[in-house]
Amino acid sequence: MKIRPILAILYLLAVGIGIPCAQAAAEPSITVEADKSAGTVSPLLYGLMTEEINHSYDGGLYAELVRNRAFLDDASAPAHWSVVTADGASATIELDRNEPVNAALPVSLRLGAASASDASPAGIANEGYWGIPAFSKTRYNASFYAKAAPGFSGKIVVSIQSEDGKTIYAKSEVKGVGQTWTQYHVSLKTGKLAAPVKARYVLAVDRPGTVWFSLVSLFPPTWKDRPNGLRKDLMQMLVDMKPRFLRFPGGNYMEGDTIETRFDWRKTIGPVSERAGKMGPWKYRSSDGMGLMEFLLWCEDMGTEPVLGLYAGYSLKEPAVKLGAELAPFVQEALDEIEYVSGPVTTQWGAQRAKDGHPKPFKLRYVEIGNEDFFDRSGSYDGRFAQFYDAIKTKHPELQCISSIGVSDHPVKGLLSSRTPDLMDIHFYRSTDEFLKKITEFDTRFDRKGPKVMIGEWAAHEDGRIKPWSKEALGQPPTPSMKAAIGDAACMAAMERNSDIIAMHCYAPLFANVNPGAWQWRPNLIGYDALRAYGSPSYYAFVMFSGNLGDQILPLTKTDFPVQVSATRDNPTGEIFLKLVNPQAGEQPVKIELRGLASVAPEATAITLAANPEDTNSVEEPTKVVPKRSLVSGIKPEFSYLIPANAIVVLKLKAR
Repeated sequence: MKIRPILAILYLLAVGIGIPCAQAAAEPSITVEADKSAGTVSPLLYGLMTEEINHSYDGGLYAELVRNRAFLDDASAPAHWSVVTADGASATIELDRNEPVNAALPVSLRLGAASASDASPAGIANEGYWGIPAFSKTRYNASFYAKAAPGFSGKIVVSIQSEDGKTIYAKSEVKGVGQTWTQYHVSLKTGKLAAPVKARYVLAVDRPGTVWFSLVSLFPPTWKDRPNGLRKDLMQMLVDMKPRFLRFPGGNYMEGDTIETRFDWRKTIGPVSERAGKMGPWKYRSSDGMGLMEFLLWCEDMGTEPVLGLYAGYSLKEPAVKLGAELAPFVQEALDEIEYVSGPVTTQWGAQRAKDGHPKPFKLRYVEIGNEDFFDRSGSYDGRFAQFYDAIKTKHPELQCISSIGVSDHPVKGLLSSRTPDLMDIHFYRSTDEFLKKITEFDTRFDRKGPKVMIGEWAAHEDGRIKPWSKEALGQPPTPSMKAAIGDAACMAAMERNSDIIAMHCYAPLFANVNPGAWQWRPNLIGYDALRAYGSPSYYAFVMFSGNLGDQILPLTKTDFPVQVSATRDNPTGEIFLKLVNPQAGEQPVKIELRGLASVAPEATAITLAANPEDTNSVEEPTKVVPKRSLVSGIKPEFSYLIPANAIVVLKLKAR
């Protein structure tokens, strides 16, 4: 794009309508001290936060396609399963607690086929997470435990078929099913399909008889072809965000409603056949297929480092565990978890990690003690934090301990006084208007003497009257609009300006399955269904910011106008990244001065995300609002630029 001669235009307009020239020339300005530094940009600034909410794992990132694979989601009925019979066949199904595979799989599904044949099979069908996705020319890995009653001599036909059963997309067979539990594995390969379609997954018999099933599983190709792995399209979107860390296993999901339903990491490792799963705080059951090892491999596959959340004795619907002897087992649980993650194979839990397939210790530098413990109104967190902190620092002095409370938006009883955390975790959920009104507090709120800050959850929403956790929010789209993206970008610009003290931050929630009834909170960064995934405007704002970041914070000043700004410089390359966030309905001319530069490359790259405030993306329109690149010519140490309306812009400038 060409730079417009803004000053000349304003001068002519002023003369034409009689406005004094001094008033017309008062163009908003941004002055960047391009040869100086206001501090070092935190190398961990941009990261990800995740938890099991909105079907983020089961029905989301975790690639398992079968819903209720262990028949534990409903104690009274085989939820998400149904009987399927061809003409002339008849069968029944029911849950059976008398034929368990093991203690972790205490329920099986009994299929009683009164009549069945090759031409008229009878079986069970799973609907998946709002559909089983059938993709063209794709190989699926299927597995299940099965056993048969005496006298059964038939085979089990495994297939992916249309929801009405009229079209078979892929099929395989298992013969010789015996009277003891055995796990069977088959491969299913689809043919050429004109487009992806929603399907169902069927296991059927071709003879009368009784067959029991357990842990019925179906996986599409996964990221890096890992067994028990992750959904490829969602992983690619995460990698494109260039995250520096992953905070897991999440907020409320880590605490659980009760101690029993907390994230007990010991129950999430090893074979999936030994993981019973649990009811999560967001009102659906977690399979625990996404266990501690899967989280760690997730980090490894993205090239990020873990920020490990440790259960600290507080669950949402129970009193906090008392200090001292009662809390001690949970402290030891945390120490064992740290050992599993980062201990050598000569330790008990390091040896277990090696047995689970990863002898090499994972890199671990940060642990967070608890989550949002300002909700514990007893004020016990100060003592609980101290007990964990002392034990961790004694055994692992190299670890940085993060407090889950600090100077927060929430009224807090019992702020820390007995120990000083290395970082404190603060959460912000605000409307765009609130962020724009309060954005300067990021520049003044935090003590530069420490402790450093992790903003472990934050997001902007559109309407300040409708909070993300309210019932009214469920009537809005699950992912945010351009208006929210403006608030998010303003927040990120402020965090960049203060990234000498704000060491890391992560938007939350990360994921949402957008089917009706699948999500409990909004807005969410990435949306998907069984077949498709898309990024919200806020997702693209995040990609723009995280992918264009220097290592030095540049001092800047600006006149009093609504555009939010941050500037960083990459010392090795001399590249300067200037971020501009215009929340206004009109274009904004601005004079930009790069002080301290003898010269600058005459062309710059502009990455621009601009749209109407109400515009958004969806599975139907995944690219309605996406960034666009353009070249800006006429760049000098002092130049004028026109920021589009309702826009987020990254200017990439090169010092010479």
